[in-house]
Amino acid sequence: MLVFVNGCFDVLHRGHFELLKFARGLGTRLVVAIDSDNRVNQLKGGGRPFFKQEDRKFALASVRWVDEVHVFDSEDSLRQLTLVLQPDIMVVGSDYCNKQVIGSENAKEIRFFERIPNYSTTQILEASSLGRKLL
Repeated sequence: MLVFVNGCFDVLHRGHFELLKFARGLGTRLVVAIDSDNRVNQLKGGGRPFFKQEDRKFALASVRWVDEVHVFDSEDSLRQLTLVLQPDIMVVGSDYCNKQVIGSENAKEIRFFERIPNYSTTQILEASSLGRKLL
């Protein structure tokens, strides 16, 4: 059973690892798609991504629950990737409840992952720029 997850995965933290572990537990194969550097910059603004896409891809491919990692550059390329993969389950963050999930029309089922409080890449980067610890 193929499970699909996508996102920026800019600075990996516990919330990301919990998501990947949860997603992999739902199936036999986990495919992760990450936003390209261009797309992260458009979505998150200047100074992002913190890590380049090849480094993010390498880090995710090194996680034991991840079987495959792809990079996408637009909503259309994400939609096309899900069309090709036809995931059995697509896992997205709970903040996407009642929102459009790009590519969900190509998945048999959508599952929501409850985000882990106090784990956010944006918060981590903001805290580090102020010289303080977040957690």
